[in-house]
Amino acid sequence: MKKRIEELTKIINKANHDYYILENPSMSDKQYDDYLLELEKLEKEYPEFVLDNSPTKKINVNSNAPFSKVEHKTIMLSLANAFDFEQLVQFDNRVKKVVKPTYVCELKIDGLAVSIEYEKGILKRAATRGDGIIGEDITNNVKTIKTIPHTLKEKLDIEVRGEIFMSKNSFSKLNEERQKNGEALFANPRNAASGSVRQLDSSVTASRNLDCFIYHTTDETLSSHFESVNHLKKLGFKVNENIKLVNNIDQVINYINFWDEKRNDLDYETDGIVVKVDSKQQQEELGITAKSPKWAIAYKFKPVEEVTRILDIVFTVGRTGQVTPNAVLEPVRVDGSLVSRTTLHNEKNVLEKDIKIGDYAFVRKAGDVIPEIVKIIPEKRDGSEKEFNMIDKCPICGTKLEKTENESAHFCPNPNCDARKQEALIHFASRNAMNIDGMGEKIIELFYNMEILKNIEDFYLLEEKKEALIGLNGFGIKSIENILYSIEESKKLNLDKLIFALGIKHVGSKTAKILASEFKNLENLFNAKKEDLVAINEIGEKIADSVIDYFYQEKTKELITFLKSKSLNFDYLKKEIKDQRFSNKTFVITGTFDNYKREEIKDLIENFDGKVTNSVTKKTDVLLCGENPGSKLEEANKLGIEIWSSEDLEKNLK
Repeated sequence: MKKRIEELTKIINKANHDYYILENPSMSDKQYDDYLLELEKLEKEYPEFVLDNSPTKKINVNSNAPFSKVEHKTIMLSLANAFDFEQLVQFDNRVKKVVKPTYVCELKIDGLAVSIEYEKGILKRAATRGDGIIGEDITNNVKTIKTIPHTLKEKLDIEVRGEIFMSKNSFSKLNEERQKNGEALFANPRNAASGSVRQLDSSVTASRNLDCFIYHTTDETLSSHFESVNHLKKLGFKVNENIKLVNNIDQVINYINFWDEKRNDLDYETDGIVVKVDSKQQQEELGITAKSPKWAIAYKFKPVEEVTRILDIVFTVGRTGQVTPNAVLEPVRVDGSLVSRTTLHNEKNVLEKDIKIGDYAFVRKAGDVIPEIVKIIPEKRDGSEKEFNMIDKCPICGTKLEKTENESAHFCPNPNCDARKQEALIHFASRNAMNIDGMGEKIIELFYNMEILKNIEDFYLLEEKKEALIGLNGFGIKSIENILYSIEESKKLNLDKLIFALGIKHVGSKTAKILASEFKNLENLFNAKKEDLVAINEIGEKIADSVIDYFYQEKTKELITFLKSKSLNFDYLKKEIKDQRFSNKTFVITGTFDNYKREEIKDLIENFDGKVTNSVTKKTDVLLCGENPGSKLEEANKLGIEIWSSEDLEKNLK
């Protein structure tokens, strides 16, 4: 089970990175949800194998756009998901153990979550959800949305939350216009809305005809969610009129069935139904976890499946050299999006599904992302199909491919492969790395082929080529100045961003943060020995070897020297912690908890300046103990260490 948990963690974390950071989804929502459900189940059954980087512990987010950061007054939580009625009934049973609920059902709008603050009835600030704690200031762009009032009908100090979206009609018109202008088309209304809100030029946002439903207010004088929505309407906000108050879970299911049939009649995308306990008092009694409220759940509609033909299988090369087969499809519209290509992940997946070129197959997607091939239709075969053959040489540089230890993936080992070098540059500039706005995949590919941008150093030499860049076809003074400004701003980013951007094998964003916080500056990490690295709880030999190997290379030494000469920040700037009640306390967590996942508890402790380690030693101050604690409890008792339950933790956090 340990191996499967590790495998699922790796698969899901990669999918999160592809979707939220690279904006290039590598699997369907349904496949993602299936993997996540399997992982959650295994982690519950085998808590001793839960990894620190488990994706079950995170609110996924893309929060590195070039906008100033905003700290939310209260956390913006994500919702737990239900994928069938049995899970809804389980949710209902959990709720009824605590309260006798009345539920509110709402359409789950497929858009971008937003928080909007008003002072004395005047719109002062709007922000994205971000990681739930820190979002991005998008005030100027939100002010261009006609259905969001600048002034309320009452002079109130309130915060409201809602969903910004683009109607299907506006989406069609936008893509028609982009097609006429020879611009790339948006894949779906959600991506179009998200991209529009994140424009640096508010006039572009204004031209996109966005819309917004408001569904939440922080006004504590209102006793129920249903009452809150009606109050929001009176204040001048646009609310979704399809909200319904119901008395039991059977009526919830009836509501879901109705909208599952009728959702295609709406002029906006909805991918599910949100079910909430109506009473605010009952919501407080039920409480929340660090990730989601216990009084609400999102039911996800089943994905739409369509039939199309596999015209070809082509291969792409990633930053690490991984070679991936991709299906070229006969274009088919799946749940509102035109789909012509999808990843097949690896050779093993293709062979297990018996996929051949020329096959007809079921394609599905959920949440409007790049789809997956569910299964082929063997009865449609006519003998003209071609067998799949995994290539043995890199499609770009011709180098003989190597297999991973478990033979699940193929890699090009050539570090000078053009495809690998381009992907490395794309990774360096990505939002979760150095966040160089304007340097997307196509621009980097163009600059690479023009030999303007061949390596990382070239990002910081573009200022010297400003005049030549402005003369390029399709580039104006403003677009080049925006790129150069973003490059200059990247020099100020925290050290963990730089470490992640360097693309060290096995070093993801979380590991980069651990390394940055432990070594404090890049030169310390550069000079670290293997024993220094493996002494860190979260760093194993595999990562340590990779880090040592990376910094040993002569070209790395030259790169670090160059980046220092360009005044990039090499220091780790630790976030100031205002409440240090756990300062100088070391915690160890063991067992399972009803209300929290381990990473949630770890985050809570670290937010109050505490330290969490994996092993019980004489230096441990507190063992936080849940059900089925194992040997750590016995060890703590031997050493006379203080034992806390989750209730004790909550008491100490009050």
